[in-house]
Amino acid sequence: MENDEIKFWSKVSHRIIEEAQEVISPLVGQRKAGEIVKMGADGTPTKLIDQVAEERVIEVLEGVGKPLTLISEEIGQLKIDEGPSEVFLVIDPLDGTSNAVKNIPVYGISVAVAKKPDSGGSMTTDQVEMGFVKNFATGDIYTASRGQGADLNGKKISSSLKNDLTTASIGAYIHRAHIGRMEKLCKMVRRMRIMGAVAIEVCYVADGTYDAFLDVRGNLRIVDVSAAKLIVEEAGGVVTDGNCQAFRGNLDVVDRTSIIASGNKNIQQEIMNILGGI
Repeated sequence: MENDEIKFWSKVSHRIIEEAQEVISPLVGQRKAGEIVKMGADGTPTKLIDQVAEERVIEVLEGVGKPLTLISEEIGQLKIDEGPSEVFLVIDPLDGTSNAVKNIPVYGISVAVAKKPDSGGSMTTDQVEMGFVKNFATGDIYTASRGQGADLNGKKISSSLKNDLTTASIGAYIHRAHIGRMEKLCKMVRRMRIMGAVAIEVCYVADGTYDAFLDVRGNLRIVDVSAAKLIVEEAGGVVTDGNCQAFRGNLDVVDRTSIIASGNKNIQQEIMNILGGI
């Protein structure tokens, strides 16, 4: 992206973040926030707080004045304004919904800005040019632009160089059906954390809070980590799928995957050696 485009879409993204935070704030910690109001385009139930956040995001984008396409969990894909879309915004309006409903302070928003390639073709995570992830509860905001590094609250960050699992701190999103295969890894690492907000936790790898993060369910939505993937990579980290192959997912709400985000290739290989693949 050219500098003018970066500035423009950065401004739009920050406004989306501010508006979404404003509209959900009265609902945080409220029982009604967790009421199921419909089924989302991704096939999972939409809670009231999710719907409120997404509706405000759409309102902001309708005022941008440029043709674009929104990809979001609840609505799926939405074309905004006439004309061909060169820019796609991949947004999880509320990362960590259950945490927000219960007022557990790990919940926020993920915004990825992707530009359609000149050659056309499908949109994938390779086309993401900018990423923004904010933890609403703490105010921390992670940002990245392709080729320009990653920031936390405006300061440059870098991922962990640690490659000794016995001293490592690792985050995970684990379904009960997969606890058995994670047992050996849990015994090897120093700390294991489960927060329940994937985009934020992947960003913890970018600044070294985590040495690695895993989602082993095979059910992770690409939209959840489209921004965080870029942030980790721009911070010097590595993001792959469950087979240690380059993470490259379609920008839609249907595709699902597993993910390993790590500070460096060495610790990632150690994890894979223990797990034998995901």
